[in-house]
Amino acid sequence: MGWVVQQHGAIYAREYGWNAEFEALVAEIVAKYLRRHQPQWEHCWMAEIDGELVGSVFVVRKSKTVAQLRMLILTPQARGLGLGARLTDECLAFARDKGYRKMVLWTNSCLDAARHIYATRGFQLVKREPYHGFGHDLVGETWALKL
Repeated sequence: MGWVVQQHGAIYAREYGWNAEFEALVAEIVAKYLRRHQPQWEHCWMAEIDGELVGSVFVVRKSKTVAQLRMLILTPQARGLGLGARLTDECLAFARDKGYRKMVLWTNSCLDAARHIYATRGFQLVKREPYHGFGHDLVGETWALKL
């Protein structure tokens, strides 16, 4: 789980100039996942290439009927291989198997690759909200998919 926090902090700082607030947010999400993990309803997938971690994604329980996709990330060397799509598909299959009726996620408008993955799987953009965070003016987005 430390890898998830470290990679989010390093990649988003390098690629988007985001400050340590983002790494702190990811650390808080990971800590909550570890403290309150409900294995029958929640799961984490880690992607590897030749034994090296290169990606992760989480499904957490938002309510009895709603799952939330969280913290999808791939290292630069893992991009373009279809791993982001595969990780997202694993989340969707898990959520459907568990009987969730809807999956939601929160992302930022500047994250084009992730947004493309979500859109091609049928997620719909349901809310856009400008905010200042991680040292920048950003637009947060909430996406949802009926399962």
